[in-house]
Amino acid sequence: MTEPRGEVRLVDARLHLLSRQVLDADGEPAGAVDDLALAGPDGGEVEAGRETHVEAILVGPVLATRLFGGRVPDSRLPRIAWDDVGHVGTAIELTVPSDRLDAVWVERWVRDRLIARVPGGRHDPEAEG
Repeated sequence: MTEPRGEVRLVDARLHLLSRQVLDADGEPAGAVDDLALAGPDGGEVEAGRETHVEAILVGPVLATRLFGGRVPDSRLPRIAWDDVGHVGTAIELTVPSDRLDAVWVERWVRDRLIARVPGGRHDPEAEG
């Protein structure tokens, strides 16, 4: 991640990235980091002992396939480009709204097709006062 002064910030992926909540530009949840897409120095293959950078964060059903077997094809992995990450803190903050991300289509589908059918699933409990 590049800092405002142009300095590179090194992070421990397991400690600072994996399983962190992802928030879109409006502060709305957009998933959690399940995995990372890594690339070598020139966008090529990752080699042990050589410089590596995060190309994208992966959100969505990645973890489920590891738990229950199978593998999502690379072309179907829900990813958020690292260029869309604005800040790494207690949450990963994005610079784009989640409705512009293809990576959260699974969450939208579950919300609209399953959760909305549960009694009370269409209202915002925080809006009641």
